[in-house]
Amino acid sequence: MDKDEKSEGFEQAEAGRPTLKTLAFMTGLGVTTVSRALKDAPEIGAETRRRVQLVAKQIGYRPNRAGVRLRTGKTNVISLVLDTEEQVGGFVSDMIYGISEALAPTPYHLIVTPYSRNNDPLEPVRYIVETASADGIIVSRTEPDDKRVRYMTERGFPFATHGRTDMGIEHPYHDFDNYAFAVEAVRKLAALGRRRLALLAPPANLSYYHHMRNGFADALVECGLSEVPFPTATVDHSIEHIRARTTELMRRPLRPDGIVSGASASAFALVAGVEDAGLSIGSDLDIVSKQSSRLLHLLRPQLYVVNEDVRLAGAELARAVMGRIAGAPAASLQSLNRSTTVEAYAT
Repeated sequence: MDKDEKSEGFEQAEAGRPTLKTLAFMTGLGVTTVSRALKDAPEIGAETRRRVQLVAKQIGYRPNRAGVRLRTGKTNVISLVLDTEEQVGGFVSDMIYGISEALAPTPYHLIVTPYSRNNDPLEPVRYIVETASADGIIVSRTEPDDKRVRYMTERGFPFATHGRTDMGIEHPYHDFDNYAFAVEAVRKLAALGRRRLALLAPPANLSYYHHMRNGFADALVECGLSEVPFPTATVDHSIEHIRARTTELMRRPLRPDGIVSGASASAFALVAGVEDAGLSIGSDLDIVSKQSSRLLHLLRPQLYVVNEDVRLAGAELARAVMGRIAGAPAASLQSLNRSTTVEAYAT
């Protein structure tokens, strides 16, 4: 019994689902010929390949994953390991949409493997690698010295990261240029006449905190501005926490007259906290925020924003991990989104 016949045995286990034998019967061809035609094998004539693939599409044939794994040793699965507390505002759905769109014309399927940031983020990665339940992994929330990256690299497992690391390991990634974002945000606030700025940053353990923080600090020096520290909140805190800390900040004698926000969900809380303190956006202070979906102008048109294209990020990550599976060099699978133009919605 060859591998195509063995995989057919797996397919027969799913009653009512079209199988290779179904296609063989409908086309008058052998199971092995049908299987190879579906894979565009060059030894099968072009007309035969076209006919088999057309019939397969018409009857809704899908290869059985167990059979595919038996034949090839692959699962045709990409796993997105995702923090269950990722920010709101479309980030997760846009990321999944971008990945799925890039995978659509390929044999790969996306599964989402959730984890809580209160638990060890290496655990879901280790499970996937040890059980070989996916061909590649996408992870986010990278750290400068990321143990997940080290683990997958040491085991030769294909992966891509949403975010960069600083550990001397060349690996596939897609990232948003948070350094440039912070620089442009500070420059915009300086142009608006703001002199005392605060940064609502990511948690300090994440890579993009350092990029954003360095950009903010360098631009303050460039523009001759001063910083009002905002150490009691990060973009990972709850909206309620950020709102309360913002109100406290804005009631200080030396309050900021400009704020840079690292996330759109946090900007909602900032606006609420500013207004709780009896102040107004656009007159008492200005805010420049990064956003992953175009919603902030619905909150207050006076806000300034920099748009991060998370669908693009998803598509780039999908292409990167598939490239790594195919054996492409890691250095050729790295991309950085430098679209950091500050936009104003006010008319």
